[in-house]
Amino acid sequence: MLLDAQNLFSDAQKITTTAVSTNVVCLAKGLLKEMAFGTPIPFIAQVVEKFEGATSVKLVVETCDDTEFNEAETLVETGVIPVAELVDGYKFPVAYVPKGNKGYIRTKYVVDGTATAGAITAGFVAAHDNSYQDM
Repeated sequence: MLLDAQNLFSDAQKITTTAVSTNVVCLAKGLLKEMAFGTPIPFIAQVVEKFEGATSVKLVVETCDDTEFNEAETLVETGVIPVAELVDGYKFPVAYVPKGNKGYIRTKYVVDGTATAGAITAGFVAAHDNSYQDM
């Protein structure tokens, strides 16, 4: 999987409580806001450090027309994932970001409890390997 720094939301970001990604990705501004034009954009969010101490984590991908995300809209989200499943290499079940981009996109990690360990790398990718064939 090739990741581009310009398309990363989180780069081994430590997640101990509910937080948003360290980076916001600008897909387009002005009249041309929708880059997908109905074609889903390949996405990956993967655990790079096993989670411990919390109960669960939910991944949310949000969009907004400003970088402050004052009126953020959810593009896609997972259900709650039990921490026992969030081991190194776990991929959140969001393979694509659907149409609906408002210009800026970020990820949000909703943590139930307080984690003592856990990190995620998330971003857009050019394509998926075979591990996403069933999603």
